[in-house]
Amino acid sequence: MDEALAENTSLFLLDLNFGADNSIKVTVDGDSGVPLSECIRISRNVEHNLDRETEDFSLEVTTPNITDPLVHVRQYNKNLGRTLIVRTKEGKFEGKLEAIHDNEIILTWKQREPKPIGKGKITVEKQQTIPLDKIEQAKVKIIF
Repeated sequence: MDEALAENTSLFLLDLNFGADNSIKVTVDGDSGVPLSECIRISRNVEHNLDRETEDFSLEVTTPNITDPLVHVRQYNKNLGRTLIVRTKEGKFEGKLEAIHDNEIILTWKQREPKPIGKGKITVEKQQTIPLDKIEQAKVKIIF
């Protein structure tokens, strides 16, 4: 597996799962997506290094679903500028992923609030810095 990923450094492993039924599921992502040709290349590399005559198996090489949570820091880089829904112990935040610094992300969003003086509301820009180790779940918001 490491050999297959080393051939294209823009790819990274998200999950490697071995099932009780001799199934192998490899989930990979890339800094700018993963073309089908790379999934095929990785599949062939893994299959080449295993012996079906010794043990039969099924192999699936896949990419993450758009609804799957972000699990690797490189996925945040890939989603800069997109709207994320981030859940922490302190609450739930929804905003545009503006930046990633060291071990934290910065989300921004616009919100209507009452005027400090007088009637009516004004639109203000909010910002939240969230340490990566405090994130329980982060997903890209699908906007149609």
